[in-house]
Amino acid sequence: MRGAEPKLTPAVEIILLVVGPTQVDYAKAGLADFAQRIGHYAKFRTESVRDRAAQHAFLKPGDLLVLLDERGEHLKSVELAQRLQKWMNSGPKRILFAVGDAYGFSAEFRAQAQYELALSKMTFPHDLVRVLFAEQLYRALSILRNEPYHHEG
Repeated sequence: MRGAEPKLTPAVEIILLVVGPTQVDYAKAGLADFAQRIGHYAKFRTESVRDRAAQHAFLKPGDLLVLLDERGEHLKSVELAQRLQKWMNSGPKRILFAVGDAYGFSAEFRAQAQYELALSKMTFPHDLVRVLFAEQLYRALSILRNEPYHHEG
């Protein structure tokens, strides 16, 4: 799939949906850096909500919801790129990647998800997860554009 152009349109938006603001400066800087890089490929933003209820209320019909959860599927970066290509081509207006609160996701919110993705088997602070995910999203988009950021080895 490497080298295929993602079929993004201005109507497709990728949102990192998180509970609470980003707290630490290194995470704010890292997230801002990767958001700017991602912006060259796709409409992207981070949306911070106050709690689980607000996270659930943020969903709209037609959204594709992906939970970032340690119980989710583990993918290599190239596999994430391929999956992202598939999701973008499936026609959602928004693709939401959600990070739960300290206790994860409610059963109701989990039931709304089309997919669960793990970044690692390890547990990370929520601020760090935001940066790790943004980097992997940027990496996936650069793989799809056949750009030299990612190196298989």
